[in-house]
Amino acid sequence: MSLRRAAVWPRSIRGRVTLLALVLAAVFLIPLAVAAGTVIRNAVAASLTRETREAASHTAVAYREGTLRDPIPPVVRDEDVIQLIGPGGHVLASTENARGMPPVGDVRPASPQRMTDFSTCRGVSVRCHQVTAFSTGTDPGAVVVYAAERMPVLISTHALEAAIALQTAALAALIGWITWKGADRGLRTIDNIQAELAHITVSDLSRRVREPPGEDEIAGLARTVNATLARLEHSVEQQRRFAADASHELRTPIAGLRAQLEEARLHPEHTDLGMLVNGALRDTDRLQTIITDLLFMARLGSGGPAAQERVDLGRLAAEEIERRPGRVPVNTSVQREVVVLGVSTQLFRLIGNLLDNAQRHASTLIRMEVHASRGTAVLTLTNDGDRIPEADRERVFQRFARVDESRSRDRGGTGLGLSIARDVAIAHGGTLHVEDVPEGTRFVLKLPAAEEIRTDPVSKC
Repeated sequence: MSLRRAAVWPRSIRGRVTLLALVLAAVFLIPLAVAAGTVIRNAVAASLTRETREAASHTAVAYREGTLRDPIPPVVRDEDVIQLIGPGGHVLASTENARGMPPVGDVRPASPQRMTDFSTCRGVSVRCHQVTAFSTGTDPGAVVVYAAERMPVLISTHALEAAIALQTAALAALIGWITWKGADRGLRTIDNIQAELAHITVSDLSRRVREPPGEDEIAGLARTVNATLARLEHSVEQQRRFAADASHELRTPIAGLRAQLEEARLHPEHTDLGMLVNGALRDTDRLQTIITDLLFMARLGSGGPAAQERVDLGRLAAEEIERRPGRVPVNTSVQREVVVLGVSTQLFRLIGNLLDNAQRHASTLIRMEVHASRGTAVLTLTNDGDRIPEADRERVFQRFARVDESRSRDRGGTGLGLSIARDVAIAHGGTLHVEDVPEGTRFVLKLPAAEEIRTDPVSKC
């Protein structure tokens, strides 16, 4: 069964589309051809019957009135055959072209009908005729008038069916050819895209496939492929920069730790063990923090969809503020029941990273606001520290990005906090950006709200 199907069903899409088009053409064209042949045959037969009936009735009337001559003059056409047949089957009179011919038929109208129609292929010629038999009287031995008209060759033979079959086959072949050429034209573009993609490697993602003109699906596929290649190129380039930056960031504390240990091994008598341990612990803590952030970003970027729950964003922010001491006070204005759907641990990390950044750079004050606006949960965190230049407001979200010395990681940051915060926001369908304020810096987080909320603000200082 499977072997037979494999032998019949083409492997290529061109062949499959063409075969399907031919099957559909056969489904529609064959019944149409049969119907056309039947209609043509019936129409010709009806036309011939009308003419033979007219000739037979006209001849019968002339016979009853005694005005019929021999030879019988043609009524409709000169080539019509008209015979007057007596009770014994003898030809009493006929048209000139029927002289010496045997009777065209022996069918007599059944009583009480005085007229009957039939077709015959004997007696007149090798061609078939449509015949009408008209009885001149009601008694069984009445004279019968036979009027015959020659059928066209297409009707009298199978030439009509053959002609219609040839036309149907030609039309189906044309449909198949057009379908094949159309499929081939479209698939040739796909073949070109496939060939171009085969030459694109990870070492060179700058190449793009040619986009055909138009707005069809193949043009859309080419644009999608190019857009995907652009995203892939950007992602690979980002990963390369990230790997280079990460190796540098990890190498620095490791190098410091190694230098301290080598110094202690070379000059143990001049080594302060307490200072050595404290320095090693600081470098180890920094390494642990960087590795923890890297692992979190790796899980966030490559892990599957985590189980989400309803999270009160304002309550989560308040809990994070309460659990951490800080050198700069945090004023809050939190609206109740600002609910979002998300992973609470990830959102907790997001808010914590924003607070870490604010506390490192604030001078005297940090202000956090949480509210809902038109189906969006909004969290803003403002500090009165140095402003971020407009040109660097996107760079601060890059991994290990350095903006200037005043916002360097010498204050304890790993350079991954804001990048992690934005990745978490994007993973929850939201945004995180820097907003312009007269003094200081404001980070704005927007997440889709889970439902309509009540606007009952509660302020806390």
